[in-house]
Amino acid sequence: MTEANAAERRRWNNDQWVAVWPKREPMTDTVTPFLLESLALTAGERVLDVGSGGGRTTIAAGQAVGPAGQVIGADISVALCDLAATRAAEAGVDNVSFAVADMQYDTVAGASFDVVMSQFGVMFFDEPETAFANIHSHLAPGGRIAFSCWQPMDQNPWFAGPALAGLAPPPPEPEPGKSPTGPFALGDHERTQAILESAGFANVQRTPHHAEPEVPQDALVDEAQLRMMGVPEEKMDAARAVVAKHLARFQTTPGMAKFPLEFQIFHATAN
Repeated sequence: MTEANAAERRRWNNDQWVAVWPKREPMTDTVTPFLLESLALTAGERVLDVGSGGGRTTIAAGQAVGPAGQVIGADISVALCDLAATRAAEAGVDNVSFAVADMQYDTVAGASFDVVMSQFGVMFFDEPETAFANIHSHLAPGGRIAFSCWQPMDQNPWFAGPALAGLAPPPPEPEPGKSPTGPFALGDHERTQAILESAGFANVQRTPHHAEPEVPQDALVDEAQLRMMGVPEEKMDAARAVVAKHLARFQTTPGMAKFPLEFQIFHATAN
């Protein structure tokens, strides 16, 4: 069997990428209130956070379920799990823990959970049907899932990928039997609903959202990300110029920008 999520495993365990991850969070943190509202967590619930990253949303969930509840964050990144655990300790939230796991195939101790949640963590499975079936197996009957993902790329003009065509290599074609991964992998809401239903979820609801946070421009893209995208050194100056031009329309003040985010939240129950 081909290794699951091999490219994403390498990316999210790259020390340079992980080191600059906190710069990305001001933008994605905008979505947390919307996700928590959809989840409507109550005291005492047991929650699994898929793709928990730096743990900020996991910690917020731990505070919502209170000391009688429990939240486990699962992520393929060792360094991000370490960062998340440090943050939870600093926040004094002791009902939260983190596990290095790939939820496409791995089992997280502590099932069955009342709730599964994810903030931009479920778009990176190269076998999404398999992944959501595995996630479903971690939920108690009648349990619920809510996750945020981006709407299609053409509705999110802040994304700089197309502007860098010719400067960064295109994403590799997925291997046979695998699906493309990346920020917009679940953008097609009809396909995403079909994936959830095939995995055993019912009552699938999808709510589109819009937000325009004002954040540092480099929360979106910086030199570290350009290198991660594969821009070679001899094209770096050109890539910087392309990115600066791309971001100029969103700039509010020097170094700051307001990005129009079009995302969606899916909510469903486990049969």
